[in-house]
Amino acid sequence: MTTETKARPSRADELPAPKYRRLFGHGKATWIQYAIFIAAIALVLAPLLPTLYQSLIDRPLYDDGGLLTPANYVKLFTTAGFGKVVLDSLYFAALTTVIAVVLSLLLAVLVVRVRMPGGRALGSLLLWPIYISPLVMAFGFILMYGPAGFVSVAVQNVLGVVPWNLYSIPGMAFAEAVTLVPIGFLYCSGALKLADPSLEAAARTCGARPLRILWSVVLPMVRPAILYSALLIFSTSIEELSIPLLLGRPAGINLFSSFIYINGLAQANPDYGLVGAASVVTLGVMAILIVIQGISLRNARRFVAVRGKASRPRLLELGRLRWVGFVIAVLYIIFGPLLPILGLLLRAFTQLLTPLVNPLTLLTLDNFTLIFDYPAYTASIRNSLFIALIGAVVTTLFVSVVVLVARRSTFRFNKVLEFGTLTPQVIPGLIIGIGFFWAFALIGPLNAVNGTLLALIIAFGTRSMPAAFGAIAPLVMQIGEELDDAARTLGADWWRTFSRILFKLIVPAMFSALVLLFVQMFKEYTPAVFLANADSQVIGTTTLQLWLNGNSGAVAALSCIQIAITAVFVIIAGKVLKVRSYA
Repeated sequence: MTTETKARPSRADELPAPKYRRLFGHGKATWIQYAIFIAAIALVLAPLLPTLYQSLIDRPLYDDGGLLTPANYVKLFTTAGFGKVVLDSLYFAALTTVIAVVLSLLLAVLVVRVRMPGGRALGSLLLWPIYISPLVMAFGFILMYGPAGFVSVAVQNVLGVVPWNLYSIPGMAFAEAVTLVPIGFLYCSGALKLADPSLEAAARTCGARPLRILWSVVLPMVRPAILYSALLIFSTSIEELSIPLLLGRPAGINLFSSFIYINGLAQANPDYGLVGAASVVTLGVMAILIVIQGISLRNARRFVAVRGKASRPRLLELGRLRWVGFVIAVLYIIFGPLLPILGLLLRAFTQLLTPLVNPLTLLTLDNFTLIFDYPAYTASIRNSLFIALIGAVVTTLFVSVVVLVARRSTFRFNKVLEFGTLTPQVIPGLIIGIGFFWAFALIGPLNAVNGTLLALIIAFGTRSMPAAFGAIAPLVMQIGEELDDAARTLGADWWRTFSRILFKLIVPAMFSALVLLFVQMFKEYTPAVFLANADSQVIGTTTLQLWLNGNSGAVAALSCIQIAITAVFVIIAGKVLKVRSYA
């Protein structure tokens, strides 16, 4: 029966469409599927192919007469310091991964599996950094933990020395880890919630105490989640620009992303061949990580101990130790995300932030006045809102059709379409920006797109396609194929089945994707580093420029505006669209 049910949609999907809907021997559904496939693959290849081509020619690709040559790669690998860039990048990513995974696993166990005071509220607070740009978090860390930071100066006055150095790879790794802990927390907490409680019950009958159950039973069951989140965090750290640029560059530490930025944008005469070669090398590293991820996750299935149970795991009673866990969680929240955000808030409303002077005596609104009085700064806010709203809507609608083609049709290239749509998750945002910049420059009719908000919507939307796919696809797979069968028996083709039935059923998932994409696009800025011009700056590029100009008050004010808009949007989405802001 199962085989027959799965076969019927395939046969029905291949039934000839009505004659008035056929063109060159194919029905409307087929043409729509090919159009979606071509559009999705073009969006993915548009930044990749020009980047590869630029790395292999002897001049900027928009100049005529380029000759193929390996000189760019030779120059890259013989450039003094590039070997250190590679080693420092891997060290930074590895250290970030260790810190983030350890913290996220510990916090997930405390919040989800231990009976601890305020666990639900702490879980919500732990996820809030996911809504804040790493660029904003980096500013906050500098204001609080930098050499002249509020906390650093206060500690030095008490101890006579600051026991940390933010402008070092360990300092950078901790700051980056705070922005990525929510990712690990989501994966680990999700796995812990789905764990089979019968194994813990069996351990209790053998006399195992709660700590032994945690170590011997609970942790092995979440190894796949730990592994997946670790690889995701590692790859995200490799592509991160904000923290390497703000914390590494002052100390002379260059990583992959900052190396590309410095050689591609921070020079009067950028060496585009070198930038292309460095981008291809970075993509190669990301590809290797994906292969490792696939192999590791395949082997990790032997650790799965989750089955279809209707019960939920019983919370572990740790007695007085639960207060130790509570203190650990609270201290992390305070010294991790909370103090940097509080530092931004204080700096936004003060003339100067220092523990030597009471901040309440330095209160001012001048920083916000500067933002709202200067047209370029307010334009960046409007641009970010416009890109996030339009980009989120368009990308959600487009990816919804992509999911239906990939998962609910007999389109011959559906697997290629799904793989292509998920590919941007391993392409650094900086490379997406560079690639689209070159693509628009290379294709004559698209020259006018460069530097416009449309270019940013295309780049941000391409970067967000994997997130939208991940939000919509699970619900599509939960919808029974009997609905497709019923529609086709009444003469509906694939497109009518989608537009009249499936589309309405996946609206909740589309709302979730819309909220997720708005937040992601509103805080995004790395593709805009190469694509934006004076009229299309976004909040991220404006704050970065303000920081480089030494205007920390305006940076804090603009960052607080970004956080406030995001918070209001998430709260409204939760109330109106019934979309949860946390798992």
